[in-house]
Amino acid sequence: MSDESPLIRSLRAAVAAAPEDVPLRLHFAELLLAEGRHDEAVAQAAVALQHAPGDEAVRDLMVRAMQLPTAGPRPPAFDWAAAEQEVAGVVGPRFAAGPTGPADAGDATEARLTVDGSGDPGEAAAWDVDAPGDVRLADVGGMQQVKDRLEAAFLAPMRNPGLRKLYGKSLRGGLLLYGPPGCGKTFIARAVAGELGARFMSVSLSDILDMYIGTSEKNVHDIFEAARRQAPCVVFLDELDALGAKRSRTHHSGLRNVVNQLLTELDGIDAAQNEGVFVLAATNVPWDVDLALRRPGRLDRTLLVLPPDAPARESILRYHLRERPIESVDLARIVKLTEDFSGADLAHVCESAAEYALLDSARSGTVRMIGTKDLLNAAKQIKPSSESWFAAARNVAMFANDGGMYDDLVAYLKKKRKL
Repeated sequence: MSDESPLIRSLRAAVAAAPEDVPLRLHFAELLLAEGRHDEAVAQAAVALQHAPGDEAVRDLMVRAMQLPTAGPRPPAFDWAAAEQEVAGVVGPRFAAGPTGPADAGDATEARLTVDGSGDPGEAAAWDVDAPGDVRLADVGGMQQVKDRLEAAFLAPMRNPGLRKLYGKSLRGGLLLYGPPGCGKTFIARAVAGELGARFMSVSLSDILDMYIGTSEKNVHDIFEAARRQAPCVVFLDELDALGAKRSRTHHSGLRNVVNQLLTELDGIDAAQNEGVFVLAATNVPWDVDLALRRPGRLDRTLLVLPPDAPARESILRYHLRERPIESVDLARIVKLTEDFSGADLAHVCESAAEYALLDSARSGTVRMIGTKDLLNAAKQIKPSSESWFAAARNVAMFANDGGMYDDLVAYLKKKRKL
């Protein structure tokens, strides 16, 4: 445009060159708003919302841009009271067909215990231990193959003390969950703790690493001591590739010492020390985990957690749409279109569909429901985040499957004709 300032022209070109740069687009929209180009500012904010649905700054700009007068005829004022009455009067079915999916147990409030079991954190409490929760594997929609593997390899021996004693099976265990990001590894770990009736501790790198020499190792020891006092207890090591990276590739002595201490705690001073302590770990890149952590007696069992199957996708979509104004949503079409989507991808689909309906409602002044078309449009705009993971995993499955460590991954890739 010939009447544009040099700054606006430069920013327009920069946004076109980097369309996913939300802060840059937000700055551009602010300048457009300052110059009175409200419609253009709204359009830029709408694109930014697609890339960052939860960004409060973008939402605030959208509200300001739509409340200011535009060059054309002024749209009718938005009557929120009437909108609420309109929504309250809708009695049509929320979904086109199909039974109600299983309730999601993720909203359950969990009690917190301290290391002494008192329930009062106090000043001396270092680590929180979640009380046994109500989450069970039945609360995980679909993924029957994962459940069967967990039952056979981990849960059945723990549930049957008589058989365990007969076959000399110790009440200890280590299981490594791996797979693409956003596929529910943490939720599965909580479900395993619920199945065992065990307390739950979630541990990440930020909980352990400390700038002072020796403190990180002490943190690892204290975490396992807390779990032993609260046995039966599941210790969940999130992002194990950060906590237990291969020592041969680690140049920082502090991280190597953390791995050494973790190995010591997994072994225990004697066989009975870790009795009742179940160690579950999760990683997106198991090939970066130190091999010593995966030897027999430590994290010696692995389970591939893949993107949710069709029943799981339906359950996840129902969960994320449960409190949104929807009407006659054909979930079967959405499920079919979202193959290979992770749980996080499906949440993004629902969020984006809500943004479309919200923007239309705000522009027209009339509330409309989220429909199948919104969800289909959102799904078509989102690329499965698991694709990049499978591209990297394919090389590992082909050239680094030592001892059949990734046989389940190889089988899946062959089934999907990706290998």
